[in-house]
Amino acid sequence: MARRRPRLRVLVSAGPTRERVDPVRFLSNDSSGRMGFALAEAAARAGHDVVLVAGPVALATPKGVRRIDVESAREMLGALRAEWRAADALFMAAAVADWRPARVLAGKWRAKDGGARRARIDLVRNPDVLATLTRGRRDPRRTVVAFALETGDGERRARAKLRKKGADWIVLNGPGALNADTTRLVVLGASGVRIAIPERSKRAAARDLVALLRHGDVLAAS
Repeated sequence: MARRRPRLRVLVSAGPTRERVDPVRFLSNDSSGRMGFALAEAAARAGHDVVLVAGPVALATPKGVRRIDVESAREMLGALRAEWRAADALFMAAAVADWRPARVLAGKWRAKDGGARRARIDLVRNPDVLATLTRGRRDPRRTVVAFALETGDGERRARAKLRKKGADWIVLNGPGALNADTTRLVVLGASGVRIAIPERSKRAAARDLVALLRHGDVLAAS
């Protein structure tokens, strides 16, 4: 009789965050959420219990996935922290804003009404969501897959982030992946392993990444 594979509790974050300036304006980024949603779908298809914490995106919830919608970085942290207590694995695919306005205006921002040619918004740093969850330390009982969108010398920065965030793996991609249906990835492991995933659909790449939960050593050798 074939040995039954363990069913894992997988937590996935996806999409951007929005950091409000006033009731009608916000700071955000170009993340579409497609990679995170593809990961949630792939993990559910692999037989795992999946919770998806999603920023503001217009994507359908994958079948068999429990979805939690959030808007800001702090809301995302709160939702992830509550779910992380019972999770076995985390894919941190969301593009979380590093900064937010120091003050959210109750009414519409009207700086231009006074004839000003320039305006300024004071920003404060958002909490580091992944580092807060892991406390910067690897937990051998859990698998943490981080993401890094970099330009230039991306691998060096991604490896530094891998160590700082206490992740087991970090997935490196570039700005060309934003709002695209395909992606090209480099996956870096805490052990020093480097896995190149050639350009393919995000759904296909997600299946490769979910396989890290059970077969990271196999992928590294391929």
